Amino acid sequence: MPVEFLGIAATHDGSETHPRSGASFDKEYTLRLARAHEDHGWDRVLFAYGSGSPDPAPAAAYIASRLDRLGILLAHRPNVSYPTFAAKTFATLDRISDGRLTVHFITGGNDHEQRREGDTLSKDERYARTREYIEIVKRIWTSHEPFDHEGEHYRFHDFVSDVFPVRQPRPDVSFGGSSPAAYAAGGAEADIYCLWGEPLERTAEQIEAVKAAARAAGRTTPPRIQVAFRPIIAPTEELAWEKAYRTVDTIKARRAQGEAAVVRHHRGGEPENTGSRRLLSIARSGERFDRALWTPTAAATGGAGNSNALVGTPETVARALLDYYDLGVDIISARGYDLLGDAVDFGRYVIPLVRDEVAKRDAERSALGARTPSEAGR
Repeated sequence: MPVEFLGIAATHDGSETHPRSGASFDKEYTLRLARAHEDHGWDRVLFAYGSGSPDPAPAAAYIASRLDRLGILLAHRPNVSYPTFAAKTFATLDRISDGRLTVHFITGGNDHEQRREGDTLSKDERYARTREYIEIVKRIWTSHEPFDHEGEHYRFHDFVSDVFPVRQPRPDVSFGGSSPAAYAAGGAEADIYCLWGEPLERTAEQIEAVKAAARAAGRTTPPRIQVAFRPIIAPTEELAWEKAYRTVDTIKARRAQGEAAVVRHHRGGEPENTGSRRLLSIARSGERFDRALWTPTAAATGGAGNSNALVGTPETVARALLDYYDLGVDIISARGYDLLGDAVDFGRYVIPLVRDEVAKRDAERSALGARTPSEAGR
């Protein structure tokens, strides 16, 4: 099966290791970063969502109108707009991008962050709302006749949109989470299920949980699986590990100073969301797993989001990614700490290695499939 690569569409140059140098929305940098992804083999970039961050939808439209190939993954929280409005926004953006849109629905794993924008539902209630929201958006994208909706969270009557996506029958829906409620919602509705990078054994367990939830929802085809990492690469193993330790030292120093880019995800203590708790639990059980997974970056940020690293030469990191591919992961999400430079390096030195090996494996499988049973047994 093909493999795809997802990068980050940051609107400024700041990261956990670098304070931003300008405004929160620097359109020249945003375009430069997106173009670096398009020019170096990435398939799409994520426009993330934060309560106080620049609105990702117009930022995505800005990029989509200036680049020809790069796909867009737009993050959206259901609490910030009604689904009738959101569905039209997404369809319009898909028109601007000529069918390059995927929408990532965020339920929200932190009460404090949700309440910044007036969302007071519990986490399980939020998952139920997200599931209903996705169902409505999908129907709006594909229905050309007016319809009514009477649900637990949304009610409207006689609605039909006059703008429809380019992509048919509709854009893909992306979803993430590590709790039973998340598996149930995403297993039922997602085309792509997103996981944070964990050891291979634990990732395999999560994939099986997603598949089980999809079967329970009556689906015959489960969601595709995406896994996210923070690659730290260098020409030699020694240099890569030196870079990794410098990275963690910088994150710790900035966190000790209370810098917002490092500590904004949760306010001390254990994080509320299951995914971050899993990352911290893994970090407490060890620093290195499998071929290249390294957990101190997750520990240093308090388990904030995508934070486990893959450390090594491009060849080592590529082999590690292929281990996940062998589990059934066909979308790799990756971003470094120097957003622009790392996007270029990963695109130059890691993506071609993974693509070449996947192509070889696919060719071998195709050749085996074309042989007769007697030939295959010789």
